[in-house]
Amino acid sequence: MDKGFERMVCWRKAREVNKEIYNLTSKSHFSKDFALRDQIRRASISISSNIAEGFGRKTEKEFIYFLNVAKASCYEVKSQLYLALDVGYVSKIEFEKTYVICEAISKTIYGLIKHLEEKNS
Repeated sequence: MDKGFERMVCWRKAREVNKEIYNLTSKSHFSKDFALRDQIRRASISISSNIAEGFGRKTEKEFIYFLNVAKASCYEVKSQLYLALDVGYVSKIEFEKTYVICEAISKTIYGLIKHLEEKNS
């Protein structure tokens, strides 16, 4: 199981944030806000999916492209977390816990992109 993209720290963290987002969006009022619930879930899924898809591509240039898409989706989740906090769907503690995971993903993806770019220059 841990032979490909599963070894990547950013993918493992993305899997963790997926679980958090699903847990948060299954609660009370959040679960009934179909637009925000579905959007934040899609954005979260996009992080892990794009990391995996990029890993499976033939070139590092393609991989970098998909890593950038994953990073952008991570920022989308962070923005949507703010809305969930502002309207009372998540507590400050839940927000911070999930936001910190997103920050770790973003930083790890950024580092990987820089590594791949430097390797190819």
